[in-house]
Amino acid sequence: MQASDTQPIAAIATAAGRGAVGIVRLSGRGLRPWAEHWLGRQLQPRHAHYLPFPAEDGQAIDHGLALFFPAPHSYTGEDVLELQAHGGPIVLQLLLARCLQSAAEPNPATGRPWLAQLRLAEPGEFTRRAFLNDKMDLAQAEAVADLIDASTESAARSASRSLSGAFSQAIDELRERLIHLRMLVEATLDFPEEDVDFLEAADARGQLAGLQAQLRAIGQRARQGALLRDGLHVVIAGQPNAGKSSLLNALAGAELAIVTPIAGTTRDKVEQTIQIDGVPLHIIDTAGLRQTDDVVEQIGVQRAWQALEQAQVVLFLHDALQADDPASQQRDAAILAQLHARLRSADSASDTPEPAPDGMAAVPIVHVWNKCDAASGFRAAQPDALVLSAKTGQGLDALRQRLLQLAGHETVAEDVFMARARHVQALAEVGEHLDQAQAQIDSPAPALDLLAEELRLAQLALNRITGEFGADDLLGVIFSRFCIGK
Repeated sequence: MQASDTQPIAAIATAAGRGAVGIVRLSGRGLRPWAEHWLGRQLQPRHAHYLPFPAEDGQAIDHGLALFFPAPHSYTGEDVLELQAHGGPIVLQLLLARCLQSAAEPNPATGRPWLAQLRLAEPGEFTRRAFLNDKMDLAQAEAVADLIDASTESAARSASRSLSGAFSQAIDELRERLIHLRMLVEATLDFPEEDVDFLEAADARGQLAGLQAQLRAIGQRARQGALLRDGLHVVIAGQPNAGKSSLLNALAGAELAIVTPIAGTTRDKVEQTIQIDGVPLHIIDTAGLRQTDDVVEQIGVQRAWQALEQAQVVLFLHDALQADDPASQQRDAAILAQLHARLRSADSASDTPEPAPDGMAAVPIVHVWNKCDAASGFRAAQPDALVLSAKTGQGLDALRQRLLQLAGHETVAEDVFMARARHVQALAEVGEHLDQAQAQIDSPAPALDLLAEELRLAQLALNRITGEFGADDLLGVIFSRFCIGK
């Protein structure tokens, strides 16, 4: 714990802008004597007190509610004071400034400032203190931000489940079983004179198999939670006038992008987040890919390629009315070849590139033929292509299901908890170490020291999820992404 973690802090805890109510929150040791002196009355724990918030000249900045939560029975585990005023930004800024000013005034009894070190809180610092004071573990702390940022009902429910400790409990149960197996292995290493066949007597194979099965179940729920949190980034690409903007509007159920018969209408990318079965999909409509002398359209095409290089799924849109046009076929082929080349380049530049079959890009490219309502009897040449009409909605359900399939989505169960990419990665590392442990157990001459080491590394990977042995730099990265006042 750093020295700054013990200083009292203050911040506006509600979102920027106007509202009916706004909150200024303070946390730290010894808040109560200063707060009662400034507010001019005693504060009963966990009671709402309606009173004026006095300015330096004694006039009221505002009238509102003061709530005091003594340590350790508070969000942060420290003394916490919440001042609920009217939600105007100027009122809250004046109130926050007065708190900092009043805390620096001298205590008549001592002559020293009431709270000399009171300072503005950093992003996520209230929740960081809750973690440092054992009010929640790291996975629960991250769930606070995930609940705030949830873009779908399913994501909010999963984040709430993680915040209540469901994910942490599952990890703790797995860790306890892992520690038990480690204990048996370490005991056998410490007392080699005992003539006992450890693998058989302790049922190490059965225990390890149970650990792996439990890990798979947790991993499946975590991957679903990560999908609910992050969603899938889908980019629509193709020639001008293929119906990309119409498809975006059809998927979003709103007129987000301008649609005209004129090729090149879309000059810049248009983004919209939709949800399908509770899974957020970030759909990006791009400018038509073609050579053009229009400077503005050139910028739009360049941004389209940049979006495609960041895509997780590409919807390559074809015009069914141009299916028999050789020139259109050549343009599609040229775009597709450039698309494969750029996606391969993006994969190789990634920190964790995934191998792709046959030298193709790992990013899935879904061929979608639009305008089937006007192309009677049309049949796509690609076996896995989808045929639809953005105008009438025909075939859209099949596209939605294909996107969910590519996302690896399964029906959202009630026991799914919110998870992050680092959680999924840590669980994958646990699986790798357990596989190595399994290899040692199955070998003709098991090396118990190597088995013990793999189990130790598996436990370290689990510990990173809940922050049992979290590094300070990891904590800094996580909490810096919170909003001020949380």
